[in-house]
Amino acid sequence: MAKKLHYFDLNGFAEPIRYLLHYGGQKFEDIRYDIKSWPDKKIKDSLPYGQLPLYEEGGMKLSQSVAIARYIAQKVNLLPNDPWEQAMLDSAVLAMYDVWLKIVTFLKEQDPAKKATIKKELIDETLDFYFSRFEKQLKENKGFFNGKLTWTDFVLVGIVEAANLILQVDINKKYANVDQLMKKIVTLPGVKEYVASRKPYVV
Repeated sequence: MAKKLHYFDLNGFAEPIRYLLHYGGQKFEDIRYDIKSWPDKKIKDSLPYGQLPLYEEGGMKLSQSVAIARYIAQKVNLLPNDPWEQAMLDSAVLAMYDVWLKIVTFLKEQDPAKKATIKKELIDETLDFYFSRFEKQLKENKGFFNGKLTWTDFVLVGIVEAANLILQVDINKKYANVDQLMKKIVTLPGVKEYVASRKPYVV
């Protein structure tokens, strides 16, 4: 069954999905678009909600990065069976995307003064507010969000990498458990080979 993942030639929303696919040994076509030439009206109009990423499998289409990551997680056994544990992990992921949406606001802002203000707020307040909590949860759960490897761990690593690239910071260096989780994920079978083969991302 042919699988395709469509996104920009960036990490962003898609990198956790790429990590999950590679870790799970899922063969897929990694289709990448140049963000500088986006939006391409023909492609945008063909998307379910006009946004990337888009995941295709056997002719079916799925959009929204959280939904895609969660679906892949189920296929590669990284989603717990217990409904409460699932909900707790969903909660953590949605918190991560709260951070990410603020970073996207910074990325899209064109006014230099406003951009500087947004970045200062992100670094001085937002990142520490959320990451101190992620750090606490990891510390209490053996370095993972649920006591063992799940899809949520992949999402956090992908978001940290993208945030570091966009904000030109090293968020993980301030939080020991976050830093250790990043090292674990990028050295997992499948992920390690992918990371070694990819080109550096540039914003």
